[in-house]
Amino acid sequence: MIPARMQATRLPGKPLADINGRPMILHVFDRAREAGIGEVVIATDDAAIRDAVSSAGARVAMTRADHPSGSDRIFEALTEIDPERRISIVVNLQGDLPTIAPALIAAVVEPLSDPAVDIATLAVEITDEKEKTDPNVVKVVGAAAGERRLRALYFTRATAPYGDGPLYHHIGIYAYKRAALERFVKLPQAALEKRERLEQLRALEAGMRIDVVIVDAVPLGVDTPADLEKARALLAGKTRKT
Repeated sequence: MIPARMQATRLPGKPLADINGRPMILHVFDRAREAGIGEVVIATDDAAIRDAVSSAGARVAMTRADHPSGSDRIFEALTEIDPERRISIVVNLQGDLPTIAPALIAAVVEPLSDPAVDIATLAVEITDEKEKTDPNVVKVVGAAAGERRLRALYFTRATAPYGDGPLYHHIGIYAYKRAALERFVKLPQAALEKRERLEQLRALEAGMRIDVVIVDAVPLGVDTPADLEKARALLAGKTRKT
């Protein structure tokens, strides 16, 4: 599921921003399809996005406009496209990651083979010292849960954990077991979630288990015109018709 809405403050109309003749949201759709892990659906409340992706052959689910988060939007879309509840796992893939490696999308579902895990996500070890103190870089604090895998204990904008050892940059891509997503969207906002402005803390505070796959690179998130130019350069020659 790729939630998409037009109200981006730093880059208005972001999902339909042109990248080498193709809207950005369709590049994300391509990367998701290349991951080969399931059907790809774009969830949006905007008719312009619906028309653009539908004309290119992508499946779209229309949702309400008043959702507070992408998780709420994908849950509405999931119930619309699968009322029979045949789908057991859903990935929430941000619509501003047009250059993401398909292997990263596939990797995020791996921890859900463990019956104890409710939600899975990704992180990268921080190598840039400036990122360790940057509040815009969300850090995950976790306990080892296998090779290149953590069980999340906390997410924070602060520099954590204290002391010697690696710090991990959280990548905001999530895979949910269906029951976990349904439970999550019904939970009230948590105090720590409001304080840190990180919705995943709602799940942890409610006792849900989030496991984290450690990967090698942070995908480019397109938030500014400069990011858009980087994406155009990275994707030059990759544009194709659906």
